[in-house]
Amino acid sequence: MTAAPRVGIRRLPADAFDDAVPALGELLADTVTGGASLGFRTPFTPGDGAAWWHSQADAVRAGAFVVWTAYNRAPDSASDGAAFHGRVLGTVCLAFSSWANGAHRADVVKLMVHRDARGQGLGRALLATAEAHAAEAGITLLMLDTETESPAERMYEAAGWTRYGVVPAYAADPDGVLRDCTFFYKPVTLYKP
Repeated sequence: MTAAPRVGIRRLPADAFDDAVPALGELLADTVTGGASLGFRTPFTPGDGAAWWHSQADAVRAGAFVVWTAYNRAPDSASDGAAFHGRVLGTVCLAFSSWANGAHRADVVKLMVHRDARGQGLGRALLATAEAHAAEAGITLLMLDTETESPAERMYEAAGWTRYGVVPAYAADPDGVLRDCTFFYKPVTLYKP
């Protein structure tokens, strides 16, 4: 019997972002190829994914776009140092509002889990990580959107997010079929035991 790989979730430091982009591109390509559009259409390659992630570099360095990765850790790895190590199994990002009147809110974006790692609670763990860090950063309102009737929609509902609308034919899936989109919000507060 093979031991399950250890999984770590950590904020990706801005100085490690460029090194992580190829692995992030692989994850994005796997997710889009697996049917989640995330704003993209097929065919979609790891190079396409890396190009999108590279386009976020300035926002990452400015702290306006924060990335957490879930990754395989070697059994003897005790360090979550600045260097990027391990296969990326999932990611979640917070996109902070650039508007003065929206400094209290952020969008949860690019929550994705590699097809090989689904069904193990990793998506819920990534979402909880983003929620906790948003509260620590003083964010009181989170927003997101997802394809209606998708597994992601059910996960958000189970995690206590509030649906505030469905827009018919909002975005095309990777194959070009228009799909409805559900919009959610969640107030967050810093947990104090």
